[in-house]
Amino acid sequence: MNKLKRYEIFSRLQAQNPHPTTELEYTSPFELLIAVLLSAQATDVSVNKATRKLYPVANTPEKILALDVEGLIPYIQTIGLFRTKAKNVIATCKILIDQHGSEVPKEREALEALPGVGRKTANVVMNTAFGEPTIAVDTHIFRVSNRTGIAPGKNVDIVEEKLLKFVPDEFKLDAHHWLILHGRYTCLARTPKCWNCMIADLCEYKQKTPLPKGA
Repeated sequence: MNKLKRYEIFSRLQAQNPHPTTELEYTSPFELLIAVLLSAQATDVSVNKATRKLYPVANTPEKILALDVEGLIPYIQTIGLFRTKAKNVIATCKILIDQHGSEVPKEREALEALPGVGRKTANVVMNTAFGEPTIAVDTHIFRVSNRTGIAPGKNVDIVEEKLLKFVPDEFKLDAHHWLILHGRYTCLARTPKCWNCMIADLCEYKQKTPLPKGA
């Protein structure tokens, strides 16, 4: 895909949604970090349902640490892998208190040192909480990048590297959110809604889906 096509794709995504953000609900960098940590292999909807109950009770490292693993589990047990996530959340809270003055660190290395926090989670926190032009590659972004031809790659690291290289600087801060939302609601995994896609004429996917009969 050439530079002009990419620019036009992101121009259209920006025009449609000038100020995109995560669908996870949060009011502080700490709440965002915990929500993203809980969202691995889970939907944002399921995480929001859990944090709506949890955060009014405990939304600081100290308060969640005081719950301990067994006290945290009832709030998050509707989310997949909740036992492992509960242990990671409690361990993360302890590290934040002991090593970072109860604040979420802005540096990638410090974020990735937290239990359960990998590169993708660190990228989301850096981008959404601290305004860094990082691009976290989840399954939606990986699919959209490959399918459209924006930034094809065999694994998430290659796709991230290409996105950071090819996405024009003026769109980099919001590219993560635009691509996730596009993959979540239009460029679906099994049957993409090519017939209702605002960038279909620029997309290089060859097997575009027609308008369903009766639609």
